Amino acid sequence: MWDSNPSNSSLSPPFGTYTWEEVQKHTKFGDQWIVVERKVYNVSQWVKRHPGGLRIIGHYAGEDATEAFTAFHPDLQLVRKYMKPLLIGELEASEPSQDCQKNAALVEDFRALREHLEAEGCFKTQPLFFILHLGHILLLEAIALMLVWCFGTGWINTAIVAVLMATAQSQAGWLQHDFGHLSVCKTSRWNHLVHKFVIGHLKGASAGWWNHRHFQHHAKPNVFKKDPDVLTHHPHGRVINHQLGLMFNTFFCHCFSVGPPLLIPVYFQFQIFHNMILHGLWVDLAWCISYYVRYFLCYTQFYGVFWAVILFNFVRFMESHWFVWVTQMSHIPMNIDYEKHQDWLSMQLVATCNIEQSPFNDWFSGHLNFQIEHHLFPTMPRHNYWRAAPHARALCDKYGVKYQEKTLYGAFADIIRSLEKSGELWLDAYLNK
Repeated sequence: MWDSNPSNSSLSPPFGTYTWEEVQKHTKFGDQWIVVERKVYNVSQWVKRHPGGLRIIGHYAGEDATEAFTAFHPDLQLVRKYMKPLLIGELEASEPSQDCQKNAALVEDFRALREHLEAEGCFKTQPLFFILHLGHILLLEAIALMLVWCFGTGWINTAIVAVLMATAQSQAGWLQHDFGHLSVCKTSRWNHLVHKFVIGHLKGASAGWWNHRHFQHHAKPNVFKKDPDVLTHHPHGRVINHQLGLMFNTFFCHCFSVGPPLLIPVYFQFQIFHNMILHGLWVDLAWCISYYVRYFLCYTQFYGVFWAVILFNFVRFMESHWFVWVTQMSHIPMNIDYEKHQDWLSMQLVATCNIEQSPFNDWFSGHLNFQIEHHLFPTMPRHNYWRAAPHARALCDKYGVKYQEKTLYGAFADIIRSLEKSGELWLDAYLNK
């Protein structure tokens, strides 16, 4: 996530020692310092070139970013090399390593846990797992096209084709997620290249858009004004997740049937193309266009342009429902609040929960049923989450951090209950404003 050609601000202070009080003065855009492993870095100018997006570093301005730095970068030695021009000093010897009164013992134990999991090989990829996963996506798409070729465009056959295509799209979504988190290939370069292919050519989306949005979510999950997945603020000062509609209790039927399926084909679709054009992501745009060219070349010959567009959007509607319920079952019911400056483990656990393991849940959710382990170790290959889970739970038990695991049905029910509560709060705010 660090640029390979960083440059420091010409106005950077000389190398020296700093207190936390001094570091915490530099939090505004254009004047941002961060602390990593007790070293102080001025990222004020270079932040605009950060491959993970400028906002994610801004979320840690004036703070200790050591745990986030370790979590997001698989090759720490390489990143440290490119950080050297940004170095302006270090913390004074009398200053603690952690800011904001974080539990130093917990932070140290979590660091030791990561080192243990690395030694156990939990960060090593099994290439066959991802090859087979890609293979089953391509097979689903091939079967869908063959069904149209062999059996025509009748309603029943088209419905089967749409289900197969939506399944392939959803599974491709989990696969691009793996490459986006740099958890498959040995080098970041290859992860980025394959990520562009999977999210661009297989899904018609943008790697740059995804990185900018998703890394923020991981850096500050369920933190208002920092996590882009948290959209709305309650007028009376309480943070509300408002992703499926205002006053959910009043418009439940409309939100349940319309809100989730419109997220990808309407909201994300517009946002993706707007972001690519606005920021000049022309490589992403080329990959994205290749997806649409491939789709329409394959299906307009059978359905014509109009019905091919209808089929495309129907597939997106089903995929969007799948995406919304899976990705939000571990977050919407959890605590959403302002920045509390917690340590990495505590921050992730208060915003995430797990869904019980089963072969179906693993496949259906792309292993995001292990959301806790994924958030704690975002570069860990997902086929190893089950190995990390007992260790993460034990550390949580040691420090009294709540580790939640639910059934799939219970998680979906909690989404509805959470949104109903949000709707009641919005209705109360509206009636009493």
